[in-house]
Amino acid sequence: MTYDVIVAGGTVVNQNGAGRADVGVRAGRVAAIGDLSRASAGERIDATGLHVLPGVIDSQVHFREPGSEAKETLETGARAAVLGGVTAVFEMPNTSPATITPEALADKVARGRARMACDFAFWFGATATNAETLVEAERLEGCAGIKVFMGSSTGDLLVDETEAVRRVLGHGRRPVAVHSEDEARLRARAGLRVPGDPSSHPVWRDAEAARMNTERLIRLARETGRRVHVLHISTADELPLLEAAKDIVTCEATPHHLTFDGDEAYARLGTYLQMNPPVRGAAHRDAIFEALRQGLFDVIGSDHAPHLRAEKDRPYPESPSGMPGVQTLVPVMLTHVAEGRLTLERFVDLTSHGPQRVFGIAGKGRIAVGWDADFTIVDLAARRVIEDAWIASICGWTPYAGMTAKGWPVMTVIRGRLVMAEDEILLPTGGAPVRFLDAPAAARGGA
Repeated sequence: MTYDVIVAGGTVVNQNGAGRADVGVRAGRVAAIGDLSRASAGERIDATGLHVLPGVIDSQVHFREPGSEAKETLETGARAAVLGGVTAVFEMPNTSPATITPEALADKVARGRARMACDFAFWFGATATNAETLVEAERLEGCAGIKVFMGSSTGDLLVDETEAVRRVLGHGRRPVAVHSEDEARLRARAGLRVPGDPSSHPVWRDAEAARMNTERLIRLARETGRRVHVLHISTADELPLLEAAKDIVTCEATPHHLTFDGDEAYARLGTYLQMNPPVRGAAHRDAIFEALRQGLFDVIGSDHAPHLRAEKDRPYPESPSGMPGVQTLVPVMLTHVAEGRLTLERFVDLTSHGPQRVFGIAGKGRIAVGWDADFTIVDLAARRVIEDAWIASICGWTPYAGMTAKGWPVMTVIRGRLVMAEDEILLPTGGAPVRFLDAPAAARGGA
């Protein structure tokens, strides 16, 4: 038996559970799993003492290109991803120009092919006027699906009127990803923002703004028969609604909403904790984590959204919302695993199997014969302090600075290519569009 690559000696976590096995790779795909000690390979990756996980997929990142390359680019965002063990990303449409035309999507795909280290797809933005184009848009090469901002955030993509949302949901088949906050309530409560006090951010964008909009979204999803994916859940109030709508709704949790206690963290981090929707107090965080353990959530996404220090240092509310997160997703969540709040198998389900199921990804999300040889190889015994100096994003900071991570990504393998090892990026380019099961063959790369 001869393989292009053998990942040898690691503990493989896949559909059979967790156990010691070698993984043989041919032509970028898994060809065999088992004892391959007598097989030959062009390259052998030693994973002794390490865990070999299916490649982590981060389905919500903002890489700011085109339009805001001073904050981030597709290249620097992808570098951050692979340093953090992430093998594929779905990038958001609120760039400038926004990703709301086939031409804008094709431009991003071309840029990604030329300069990204990880694999990629791009969300296509819905507007109040482009609903009729979305049926074809979601079938284009590199399209992750349709994104709707029902509450305002960075950029000018806002679809908040009920009839406009209904039109968007009525055109297409794939799940629609939604930022769910009620815009009318946000406007009415804007006066509750306290200048210079970022802890008033969750007072302004309160839990009720999220709850009432998610309730409206679920009603519209049922009326139109369209599956929706609710992003970055931040409140305990939304959980009963989501639980009652699992036949038509999937949902995402984020590391910051699972980790930070806003009751103390705003005093420590100030505007560097400012996000949309906001980080809230411990009661919301703990309820979200319990729902995660109970199986309510389908995926974890980082909502990587970097801004420069000079921007974040502006006094609230002039400061922008957003923080980097793609590079820290794996070590932060592995720390929760180490501390007993999450099992390793559930982490894999949320970051690999879950995205594959929800978004219909072709060939990614499992370590199985015939699937892409994407591996996030981690050292669960590692203990390492997260530092700003490690962050590859242009912003150069992380709200997790000073945190001791318990578990660390040590190698990133994408389609059989060793892209990152021990904090060194070996292959800075070579990313390719993610393929989807329900896209035309041309958009799937013939798969």
